[in-house]
Amino acid sequence: MAETQKPRILIAEDDPVSRRILETFAAKHGYDVLSAENGHDALRLLSADGAPRLAILDWMMPGMEGTDVCRRLRGQSADRPYVYVLLLTSRTDRLDLLNGLQSGADDYITKPFDPAELQARLNVGQRILDLQDKLIAAREELRFRATHDALTGVANRAVIIETLMREQARHSREGRSFAVILMDVDHFKRINDTYGHLCGDAVLRQITSLVKGLVRPYDVIGRYGGEEFLIVVPESDAAMAFSIAERIRRAVESQPLAR
Repeated sequence: MAETQKPRILIAEDDPVSRRILETFAAKHGYDVLSAENGHDALRLLSADGAPRLAILDWMMPGMEGTDVCRRLRGQSADRPYVYVLLLTSRTDRLDLLNGLQSGADDYITKPFDPAELQARLNVGQRILDLQDKLIAAREELRFRATHDALTGVANRAVIIETLMREQARHSREGRSFAVILMDVDHFKRINDTYGHLCGDAVLRQITSLVKGLVRPYDVIGRYGGEEFLIVVPESDAAMAFSIAERIRRAVESQPLAR
């Protein structure tokens, strides 16, 4: 059984004693710890690819305070993975704490921290990150289902027609050439009638899988209907499209189809 990957956490604290206490605490509770001594290093580490999704930031740090790190993080592209930030502070004034949250921090804990409270707040942060990941995965699944053919996984009819219209508009606007290949599976009704529709489905999946490996990465394959497929070939002339179509025909012709 594969070993479960430890959750990663960044600890940014300029005081070496406090930082070591936090590092020991996090490691004891199963975190993979990354540390920073100031706000600039914390921002750099949290902005890197594969950065930790959990962070404990001391409010008062040289160069860049924890609240400044939060603001810079929240100003980054929305496409970046979300970082849950716990602000560590000795301030207890209500207005200060509200300002800390308004800077982009998700939660705060006051010094000296209570270990049980810190762990509880980190658990909340991890649950929120896990929930967000599940929501993003569900959204991407819905988006895929809305734009792809359920049987073959290629673009569905609406998307391939939209792609065709987009290339036509670009041709009218910029004069760029493109080609369209209409692909039809010969004698497909005979396959369904002889071997059944489940076998016919398997044939369509196998053929589209084969075709995907024969076109360029930016060509778009779509199921037009039944056993018919459209392939939109940008930046192409008739000769190139014919060459691609013939390559597909020969490959399908020579490939045994599993029953």
